[in-house]
Amino acid sequence: MPTYETTRRFERDFHRLTRDQKENFRQAVRLFVEDLEAGKRFRNGLRVRSVRGAKGVFEMTWAPDGRATFQYGDSVKQGGPHIIWRRCGTHDVFRSP
Repeated sequence: MPTYETTRRFERDFHRLTRDQKENFRQAVRLFVEDLEAGKRFRNGLRVRSVRGAKGVFEMTWAPDGRATFQYGDSVKQGGPHIIWRRCGTHDVFRSP
């Protein structure tokens, strides 16, 4: 089971989302976690990829204009991935991923 933490900036971003946006993000995270647990590549619909110019930072698409950035942290549980959610919102998150 993957573990995670959030940055303060992520928490501020998430708080600003509408109820529908929050639900869309949560649904995408469920799929993201399924893929992590299965140990396979992320499904195409999540469009997980590296963020240009931000070494070690990745993005995930959760809506047509919904993006979240994250990085991998040190494992908290042996053998399990640890995700640090950095930002979430619109394309604006790429100004400071």
